[in-house]
Amino acid sequence: MKLKNVGIIGLGTYVPENIMKNSDFEKIIDTTDEWIRTRTGIEERRFASETEATSDLGAEAAKAALKSANISAEDIDMIILATTTPDYPIQSTACVVQELIGAVNAAAVDINAACSGFVYALTMAKALIVSGMNKNILVIGAEVLSKCVDMLDRNTSVLFGDGAAAAVVSEVEDGYGIISQFLGSEADVKGVLRTPAGGTRKPLSQEVLDERSNFLQMKGQDVFKFAVKALPKATLEALNAAGMKPEDLDMVFPHQANVRIIEAASKRLEIPMEKFYLNLNKYGNTSSASIGLALGEALEKGLVKKGDTIALTGFGAGLTYASMILKWSY
Repeated sequence: MKLKNVGIIGLGTYVPENIMKNSDFEKIIDTTDEWIRTRTGIEERRFASETEATSDLGAEAAKAALKSANISAEDIDMIILATTTPDYPIQSTACVVQELIGAVNAAAVDINAACSGFVYALTMAKALIVSGMNKNILVIGAEVLSKCVDMLDRNTSVLFGDGAAAAVVSEVEDGYGIISQFLGSEADVKGVLRTPAGGTRKPLSQEVLDERSNFLQMKGQDVFKFAVKALPKATLEALNAAGMKPEDLDMVFPHQANVRIIEAASKRLEIPMEKFYLNLNKYGNTSSASIGLALGEALEKGLVKKGDTIALTGFGAGLTYASMILKWSY
């Protein structure tokens, strides 16, 4: 029995209006625009307003994706939302998005694979469609990290931004769509990248609030060491599964965390930097939204066309890493 060809038939993105420039952090913490730019490549990022939550960003990206795919919310039978910053500790943010967009016929679930979440969710969507369980799946990566990082912590506050990307995943014509995928993880027993408190391991308390351990914490050098190995490894594993080589790729859409990490991956993969799409200078690290935001921007610019072979590849807290090879279908 021939397996279905599954791919992305519509993509949409959304970022909040509020721009937080590097110079704005100079008023809050001991840092400079030059310090941030030279170490990360980030120049500015978007921050959600006081009234905006992750579901609001996700819903806007979802509406754009549905319009791109030329289908209605009622045609969606599953929503998979990747996020590390849900609206509520208990209640799936995907269910909130379901209500906001009117996807009355959909099941809905959240997943948390951090910055690899968009690729993880796309992989799950492909499996569900190939199995015959679902027909049209809405995959969303959405984050409001500005409300989950310590603005007094120079190691994290300058890195992250808010945004959302959404993809409608469905059956596509022969020869197109998702060719291969790879998912991996390494248990982060050292707490290299996590929010230490606020969960069941260490519930929220006055002590937690006083020590500010309810905010994201990161050991930057350890994350860098992991990332420069994980990004090439995930990409090569997906390429091998597709029977392809790095030179077969037209473009690579990496997780937008740090330009140094992407440059290191470029060297290890022997793929020129010109093939890596970067927009982290404008948006910073938007975690599960970053790969989709980069792909969406490239599509708007006409840089991706039908038949192009592209890689989506990321790494994140967990520690997770993932990659996917696609033959673009529209």
